[in-house]
Amino acid sequence: MKKVTGIGGVFFKCKDPQKTTAWYQKHLGLDTNPYGATFEWYESTDSTEKAQTQWTPFAETTKYFEPSTKDFMINYRVEDLEALVEELKKEGVVIVDNIETYDYGKFVHILDAEGNKVQLWQPI
Repeated sequence: MKKVTGIGGVFFKCKDPQKTTAWYQKHLGLDTNPYGATFEWYESTDSTEKAQTQWTPFAETTKYFEPSTKDFMINYRVEDLEALVEELKKEGVVIVDNIETYDYGKFVHILDAEGNKVQLWQPI
């Protein structure tokens, strides 16, 4: 089974997310939105298979990255989230929460070997 197919997003804590977003927009030209910036790309040479990677600054006081104590979280794109979670459970990986489904995909959080919270995403 193919597991990770790409990076779905990079999330990090900062003192002032709005100021940080504005800085990146002004100085590095990021096309920002209320969630940070979305980078669109193509999964293959087939130009109909559009994908995206999300870049998002969070307030340094966010609890969203817990139980990790790190200031970042990476989102990995996967093909079959439900099958992968079952496999990870068998391998003893800590599954932080239940799979949640939204109109843009399925998500679950796990902990890596160093206790970093990792978000797994199966896009629609």
